[in-house]
Amino acid sequence: MKKLFAILAVVAMVLGLSACSNEPAGPKTVKVGIAIYKFDDTFMTNYRTEMKAYFETKNTDDVKYEVEVTDGKNDQVTQTEQIDTFIAQDYDVLIINLVDLTAASAIIAKVKAADIPTVFINRQPSDADMASWDKITYVGAKAEDSGTFQGEIIVDLWKKADSKVDKNKDNKLQYVMLMGQAIHQDATLRTEYSIKAVTAAGIEVVKLFEERGEWDRVKGQEKMATAITQFGSQIEVVFANNDDMALGAIEALKAANMMDIPVVGVDATAPALDAIKNGTLVGTVLNDSTGQAHTSVDSAIKLLAGDALEKLQWVPYVKVTPENYTQFVK
Repeated sequence: MKKLFAILAVVAMVLGLSACSNEPAGPKTVKVGIAIYKFDDTFMTNYRTEMKAYFETKNTDDVKYEVEVTDGKNDQVTQTEQIDTFIAQDYDVLIINLVDLTAASAIIAKVKAADIPTVFINRQPSDADMASWDKITYVGAKAEDSGTFQGEIIVDLWKKADSKVDKNKDNKLQYVMLMGQAIHQDATLRTEYSIKAVTAAGIEVVKLFEERGEWDRVKGQEKMATAITQFGSQIEVVFANNDDMALGAIEALKAANMMDIPVVGVDATAPALDAIKNGTLVGTVLNDSTGQAHTSVDSAIKLLAGDALEKLQWVPYVKVTPENYTQFVK
């Protein structure tokens, strides 16, 4: 009898284990850490929101993406601590929008040591940094193209038969330039190539004022107010490295009753598209946050799968004017 009970117990245990083994295990959780340089940037707000939404579309019965997004508050020390936390908590993949590009080599060394595939976005590490490991890639857009498109928008205005851009009729373009952060390559390239496009069209330029608005709308307004105080009616056009600064410049121009000055930006944010509709912004350049967000997410998933990716992946810019802006309104 004791032997019978022992046999029955073993059978019951085996059957129980068999039943348990047939129960679904549930989806595998993949931990994704996204580090943004600061949350109160309109373009990067659109970018991070779209990345989170796109990751949700990638969830399946087998895989669930658990996404955590951090605000670096425009401070590299803060962001590095956030990345250190991702590493300590064994995140599977990271997407990083660096505060300071000079930190790239140290960050890459950290993720390499932890063997965490990483996608850098919006701020491009140097070629040497990108070559230091095979499980990293960069997703962005060629900043020189955005500057060129800005310049072409102004050239088209200049060449119109009824153009009023050359207010003093001296055949020279007197301009104000509002630049982004010194540590961001896009600020340098947009500044350079916007003016190159103008001079390539045979138009002589005179730089009246060039200051950094740090990508910020309030600072853009403050810098533009200073330019107006110094140069007033001499100003014929305003180039801004992004839409937030362009919209800040428009506020300063409104306050000075100088709304005849053309202003051009970059990003094609929703407020900028509204400004084009209202006639206060002459143009912008689509910095495709949706396209870049999707490419970044797809790249993160491919790196996790062990795929080899190009070191630099480019999403094209698009020129946006009153003639085509409605195509980009969501």
